[in-house]
Amino acid sequence: MTLLRDEGLTAEELAVWRMLQRAQVRITRHLEAELLVAHDLPLASYEVLMQLAEAPGRRLRMNDLAGRVLLSRSGLTRLIDRLQRYGLVSREACADDARGLFAVLTDAGAARLAEATPTYLRGIKTQFLDLLGSGEITRVRGMLAKLDATGSA
Repeated sequence: MTLLRDEGLTAEELAVWRMLQRAQVRITRHLEAELLVAHDLPLASYEVLMQLAEAPGRRLRMNDLAGRVLLSRSGLTRLIDRLQRYGLVSREACADDARGLFAVLTDAGAARLAEATPTYLRGIKTQFLDLLGSGEITRVRGMLAKLDATGSA
């Protein structure tokens, strides 16, 4: 195909790219569906709660949290608004920056996360890890670390 040659891609390279996209979307959709059915918790909400649970003091600055969950600042603000309405997170002013805000995991948020985590981990295991051997997992980790490093440069 002329378009591929014009951009220096082979059909195989494009096929690998598309396979990576499909795998990520398939796994994400499965996790989303499982979390919604079992816990009425969208995947993005789970990711926010998990990031807060893993943070010191169960809190993160909104900008840092947005970067960790790969949401825009406005998208995260809307999501935090919803989670706050359900009592799963709260907001706190940042003492050293009058404009800064922290998102803070509440006890109710920690409990909801604890309920949903087995479903999340089971989904990762069945939809991803069980399909790969231990050597393959190590190789995938190495490849993804390379890709991740180029995105943070």
